[in-house]
Amino acid sequence: MPVYRSFVPLLTALVATAAVSPYVMAQNATGTRSVDETIKAETFVKPDDRVADAVLAPRYLNVTPANFNANHTWFANEVSDGPVTMEVFSKPFHGLGGLFVAFRANRNRNLTIRNNAALRLIAVDGGTTVPVQAPVGARVSNAVWSPDGRSLAFFVHTPDATHIWVTDLAGKARQLSTRPVLATLSTTFDWEQNGTAIVTVLPPEGRSAMPQPSAVPLGPQVKVAEEHDKNRLRNYASLLATPYDQALLEWHITGQVAVIDVRTKAVKTVGQPAMISDIDPSPDGKYLRVTRIVKPFSYLVPYSNFGTVQEIWDMDGRVVAKVSEEPLNVGVDSTRGVAAPGAGDVTPLANGKREVTWRPDGQGLSYLEAEPTAARGDTTGTPQGDGDQRAARRKDRVMQWAPPFDANGAKVVYTSDTRIASHRFSPDMAVLFLTERQGQTTHDYAVILSDASKPHTLARYRADDVYANPGQIVMARGPMVAAGGFGGFGGPNANRSDRVVQMSPDGNAVYYSGTKYDRNPTEVGPRSFIDRVDIRTGTRTRLFESDNNNVYERVLGYQDIEAKKLIVARESSVDVTQAYLRSGDQLAQITQNKDYTPDLTRAPKESFVVERPDGFKFKVNVSLPPDYKPGTRLPAMFWFYPREFAGQDEYDRGARTFNRNAFPNFNARSMQFLVREGYAVVEPDAPIVGAPGQWNNNYENDLRNNLAAVIDEVDRRGLVDRTRIGIGGHSYGAFSTVNAMVHTPFFRAGIAGDGNYNRTLTPLDFQSERRTFWDAKDTYLSMSPLLYANNLTGALLMYHGLGDQNVGTDPINSPRLFQALNGLGKTTSMYLYPFEDHGPATRETLLDLWARWGAWLDKYVKNPKNKTVS
Repeated sequence: MPVYRSFVPLLTALVATAAVSPYVMAQNATGTRSVDETIKAETFVKPDDRVADAVLAPRYLNVTPANFNANHTWFANEVSDGPVTMEVFSKPFHGLGGLFVAFRANRNRNLTIRNNAALRLIAVDGGTTVPVQAPVGARVSNAVWSPDGRSLAFFVHTPDATHIWVTDLAGKARQLSTRPVLATLSTTFDWEQNGTAIVTVLPPEGRSAMPQPSAVPLGPQVKVAEEHDKNRLRNYASLLATPYDQALLEWHITGQVAVIDVRTKAVKTVGQPAMISDIDPSPDGKYLRVTRIVKPFSYLVPYSNFGTVQEIWDMDGRVVAKVSEEPLNVGVDSTRGVAAPGAGDVTPLANGKREVTWRPDGQGLSYLEAEPTAARGDTTGTPQGDGDQRAARRKDRVMQWAPPFDANGAKVVYTSDTRIASHRFSPDMAVLFLTERQGQTTHDYAVILSDASKPHTLARYRADDVYANPGQIVMARGPMVAAGGFGGFGGPNANRSDRVVQMSPDGNAVYYSGTKYDRNPTEVGPRSFIDRVDIRTGTRTRLFESDNNNVYERVLGYQDIEAKKLIVARESSVDVTQAYLRSGDQLAQITQNKDYTPDLTRAPKESFVVERPDGFKFKVNVSLPPDYKPGTRLPAMFWFYPREFAGQDEYDRGARTFNRNAFPNFNARSMQFLVREGYAVVEPDAPIVGAPGQWNNNYENDLRNNLAAVIDEVDRRGLVDRTRIGIGGHSYGAFSTVNAMVHTPFFRAGIAGDGNYNRTLTPLDFQSERRTFWDAKDTYLSMSPLLYANNLTGALLMYHGLGDQNVGTDPINSPRLFQALNGLGKTTSMYLYPFEDHGPATRETLLDLWARWGAWLDKYVKNPKNKTVS
């Protein structure tokens, strides 16, 4: 069994006593909880009300319109009820190679722990709210509008099952699925484009019983690495480990593709049961693009690296064609059809196809593909071998593969001399819109297919020049969608088959939506804009530009761009975000959001730039208590997360998009809550600067100089008592917190969460470091605070989620550092939280952390016994 899963019963046992009464408040003779009792309590504890109220403030009830129907007259709002409880979070599940299955309900664990309490429909015009009927006590998620925008389908989750429900605009909902869905691997569903049916995955008919482990071990866990190219795998936290794991995974993800008639609830099964990871119905409703996971599985990589086959099925389940076949990727092979980090493109499938999608007109598939490699002997065409420099001259193409998807059905739509990053069409398919990227330069252009020899530039800009960024092209819904309406702005779904470029009414122009930043962002706020861009000439006409007089307004959607009928969100540094329907200069408020912590919003803040001894300048933000009196020196808590830069110019680039008019968005772990306890909260940038690939050669030096410069400046400004400072961070911030405490004498206490403290445990790479331990041994060792634990000054509190899935922060890091510090006589504490991943999520854990953080800081920072840090 996987280590993570086999450990779950132990974790459950650790909190068994807390399950009856989640919070036990340690009290002394006077009836109040003592600091030491809080630090040592072995059950969940709570912080004082000042902090608890901030942690649990119902910010989740505030609404920002996003999930619009087709014509942007309604949007769906899934209503949360706050952080998940440990009772829900600890429900039994199987961890199988990175896939987590709540097996009682046949669904992905995320659908159990990340769902919502209710569903509402909200009218854009007037803000009328319609509650959607759902079973009492059930949870909801995955609300998806029908293509015509008149119905909304969604998941309803009960303890034993997940079903698909459908509601009309009056909120009258009904259960659609007569059998529970199988939502383990494929965790969504799709409407057919005519809106008459929904495609989903069901458990197979006659499904066998869930495999059970042998009561007696059948052998060892086995991994074998034979001679091969260097295979630099990450430290995956959840992997398959035994043949039983493989059998269990296959059982959990084998499902039956089904089409459910929305009117009659009739179920039509399509094809044979398979390990279905994705289903994409064609716009004309005649085909399904099905992606299946195939064997063999692996003990070396998570399930996302397992082999896949992508096929076109007809509605009788016959495999019409194979789109691609991806082999198991055990790490050496990097040619998978997945996003390349930072590339803004998609790497090719094994057969060279990229960005495969249904054509919006229903005429087959559209995809990108480089032209075939020339035959040997051709000295003028494409490359002949690895050393052939003619690779740069290999042309790229937009392809169409039309039904019946045979060898003769593929044809070239357009050819480019440069690699194409993305492609989209106009609603009538007459215009092709392309994006190409070379280095930092992006080129958007249009090709009128009746005269493809003349590309028309729409925008050309450098990605690192925020002042010249033209925005994103605006998208709409495709021509196969019933009862037309508009889509929305470009984003993660911009390449769906039902998405096309929004054209002007005369068909001669498109629209770009973006943000205009001032060169002095600390004094002048950004403006949102919409431009009309003439396709043939590239001429830009500004249709809308928002105000920036102490307000930030951004466009969320639109009903009529030319009439300037837009759905916008407006906020300021002190006014919570509200949504409005803008009609020209008129604004009609849609939402009634609240600022649940106005004292924190309006608390005094200072932002300034500090300079290190080497001349590097960086920004620091300081939050002060609401009742702060100038000149008062406060105990302080530093909270930080280092980042790497090649130099001052690269660092300064990030400051260009600062928004002075943004409303402060707090979450359950916002350190600013400590101002209610009388602390100054200092959030410094922490730049680590060096030649690309070698930043960490300067890590220790830059870390020390950054912190020293900040402390000197807040001391000079009279904000902080420099003898009472704590420091903390999460993940890489936790790692850097402990490094700060072993390499500097500045801090009385530290808080480190979900960190790595021994870089030899990540010997192949970490964070931005791409050299191996054996290539940069001195750097790895100098950055490992465990090796310098004897130098630690101050009192260190560590917390770690025992279900941490992050590749660089195995939970073993915290117990090993605790053991070392305890053996060295250092002051430390450690809290290991059952089931929590890389960041606390449950209500109990969040409150418990704040209680212990507060007690730790009160004892060692605010009211220290010793006058000097030791």
